[in-house]
Amino acid sequence: MAKSGLADRLYRGEANLNIVGRRNTWFIAVAIMVLVALGSFLIRDFHLGIEFSGGTQIIMPASIGSQTDAQNAVQRALETAGVQKDTQVSAAQRVGNATDATYSVRTSSLSQEQSSAVKAALATDLGVPPEQISDNRVSAAWGGQVTRQALIGLGIFLVLVMAYLVIRFEWRMAVASVSSLLLDLVLTAGVYSLVGFEVTPSTVIGFLTILGFSLYDVVVVFDKVQENTRGITASSSQTYAEATNLAVNQTLMRSINTGLVALLPVGGLLFIGAGLLGAGTLKDLGLVLFVGMGLGVLSSIMFASPLLTALKDREPRIKAHNARVLARRAAARSGDVAQQGERKRAAAGGKSAPVTEVPADVPAPAGAGPGAGALAGSAPRPGARPTGNRNTNRGGRPGGAGNRPSGGKKRR
Repeated sequence: MAKSGLADRLYRGEANLNIVGRRNTWFIAVAIMVLVALGSFLIRDFHLGIEFSGGTQIIMPASIGSQTDAQNAVQRALETAGVQKDTQVSAAQRVGNATDATYSVRTSSLSQEQSSAVKAALATDLGVPPEQISDNRVSAAWGGQVTRQALIGLGIFLVLVMAYLVIRFEWRMAVASVSSLLLDLVLTAGVYSLVGFEVTPSTVIGFLTILGFSLYDVVVVFDKVQENTRGITASSSQTYAEATNLAVNQTLMRSINTGLVALLPVGGLLFIGAGLLGAGTLKDLGLVLFVGMGLGVLSSIMFASPLLTALKDREPRIKAHNARVLARRAAARSGDVAQQGERKRAAAGGKSAPVTEVPADVPAPAGAGPGAGALAGSAPRPGARPTGNRNTNRGGRPGGAGNRPSGGKKRR
């Protein structure tokens, strides 16, 4: 029968990947990634959008050229208007459909006089009517309100999730699930900080969206873990970590398929919509969804389940069960070694293997069976005959001295 491939074994849950057994490796990797994310928060910070940092939004018709042309035109207009050179100008974003599309360029906060001067310089540079160029001033207070509401929503969501998981499973599974969820959020925010993407309200919406996806995958895995570990202490066949690892292998292909199905449209949104078509408003939402969903699949497999086993192994009942399973295996291995040694010695005697001839007056070890004295030597003495020729009488019938039971009388 041909050996099945990895994909077939993954589908059947027979890949036997040792994921939970390498939990220390995953914990170290997670610690390193969290430190990198926190370091990026402190060093690079976040590139906040106009809704969070405040600023001025300049809107112009898309007929002037490309998005790059719009950004460069705003930069020239700022210099012409005498605005300070350190004014930040973000990349232009295309808004609207093909008939009435516009470009939106965000800058640092400008006064009313500066905005009017910039619009006049833009109209002259681009050759468009001044009424086709407009501006909006956005206060950072609006972004602060969005942030507060998002944090309140996150807190309520986590409380409800913890309550549900404690009722549905147990508190250790709830802790592992929420820890995986928080890890997903921290690492996604770290990617945003490292890449330098602009944080907008679309980013906040994306963060709230990935919460449900990450939780769904963890619940699927933990449901299988609960099924495999129900009544596990009544037997001594496997430890809790081994049963959890089996559950991860059995749900691994489902997690991969779910992640791929979710990532393909999001990847199209990010790489095609934002990258090729230039829909800048999709970039912020696409990146947070793509990174968050991908990390959600990985964290549910390589962090949530190993963390659950680390918590369960501290439970006295599970600790005693694991010790009993390991002790039984050690005893079984010792018994197998002894039985294999007896079988080898019996096979060597049956095949008339040459052994050292021991004088008859040398007593056999205590508890040894018949012929034990003849098998005591580890190497044959030169000139010694095989034991099988000495254990038959002259008529070729069994019953010679070598076959006499140890308790019989010795013929003189």
